[in-house]
Amino acid sequence: MSDFGDDYMDDEEIDFEYEEDDDVDDNASGGADLENTYYMAKSIIDDDLDGALAKFQTVVDGEEEKGEWGFKARKQMFKAAFRAGRYDDALKHYLEVLTYVPSAVTRNHSEKSINNLLDLVATAKDLAFLERVYDATISSLSAINNDRLLLKCHLKQAKLYLDRREYARLARVLKHLHAACEDGDEQRKGTQLMEVYALEIQMYSETKNTKKLKALYQQCLSIKSAIPSPRIMGVIRECGGKMHMAEGNWTEAQTTFFESFKNYDDAGSPQRVHVLKYLVLANMLAESEINPFDSQETKPYKNDAEIVAMTNLVGAYQRRDIVEFEKILKNNRRSIMDDPFIREYLDDVLRTIRSQVLIKLIRPYTRIRLQYVADHLNISVADVTDLLVTLLLDKKIVGKIDQVNARLDLEPAANAAMGGVGGGLLAQAAASSGVLAAENETMYPALSKWSGAVAALNEAVLVKLNRA
Repeated sequence: MSDFGDDYMDDEEIDFEYEEDDDVDDNASGGADLENTYYMAKSIIDDDLDGALAKFQTVVDGEEEKGEWGFKARKQMFKAAFRAGRYDDALKHYLEVLTYVPSAVTRNHSEKSINNLLDLVATAKDLAFLERVYDATISSLSAINNDRLLLKCHLKQAKLYLDRREYARLARVLKHLHAACEDGDEQRKGTQLMEVYALEIQMYSETKNTKKLKALYQQCLSIKSAIPSPRIMGVIRECGGKMHMAEGNWTEAQTTFFESFKNYDDAGSPQRVHVLKYLVLANMLAESEINPFDSQETKPYKNDAEIVAMTNLVGAYQRRDIVEFEKILKNNRRSIMDDPFIREYLDDVLRTIRSQVLIKLIRPYTRIRLQYVADHLNISVADVTDLLVTLLLDKKIVGKIDQVNARLDLEPAANAAMGGVGGGLLAQAAASSGVLAAENETMYPALSKWSGAVAALNEAVLVKLNRA
């Protein structure tokens, strides 16, 4: 089967297919000969591309004045050249298509056709070709004051500049789009503005302009007159989640990414998989004991090939299994580590789980060697010291680091008052796993008391031995 498939059987049925005849009256279209030649060209395009292009040219040349069949033939010539990768020829045919727009075909027909051609062009990998097509379209539409189609073309051009990271040119297009959105009724204006804001908020997100990003994000959420598509809201929420992550507001990021995921899921966008990964990331940084895959919306993706590594990562995180956690990261570099956003926060995630494992490890002790902790966590003593300093400053443990003897000395009474080492954090974790907080608060002080008694006995024995 050819690459063209059935595209040439229905001219404009969907974005990437060749368009239908748009209910144009065939009898009034310019003659049976042109019609026959047009359909003959379509029938051979899979087997003889150059022959089909020649017949389409015959249709164009056969019209005394620009008309419907010439317009249709030019569109087919553009699409055929584009599909074949002949971008120079495609651009030439597209420029000819634009000459039919002012008067040769109806406004609605031309808008639909040009919009579909632009959707097809958007799949091109040659960004320079894309830019030339957009520039030509904007120039042509500006001359005939077709504001609605012009706005759509500017939006596509802005997306191109965003993909190319040409932020200065993007800013100029966005300025024009803001001015264009001033006209029209409130609902239409609000909906168009949301599309513009979605592009602008992505620019601020990528350029790390948190101040403008935050202001624009709040502005987007305050617009009530718009009815934006789920995809647009998914983009806005995703950028909002990244903004919260940059601020270290993990809980808010978790909520926002979840909303973004639902929007993308409603739109059927593949971006939902990436945002689901970000949701898992925020969930771990927030030290949440709730599995993000327990919700009705995310559960169907739990065993998705792209998500299964993150599912396993959550499991290891909730078990506080640092060895398994690091093993999963190592064995799934493509699906986890290759995402620059996830990679940016991976050190924070590792620090979080190591802190939790460390707290669990030291809970029964009044003193513990730093090297023992380092061996258990598979990190250096310096890294252990760094973790302990943070835990001490955050008052998750009470004690002091004896750097001379390279050990941690804990204060049992103070830690017992906090519900054991780690205080409320581990008390909450224990409660969530079915252990009563009261049990947690009585067990570890008892262990500490026993440990203290053993230490006192040990010192008494040493004193007696020294006297002897």
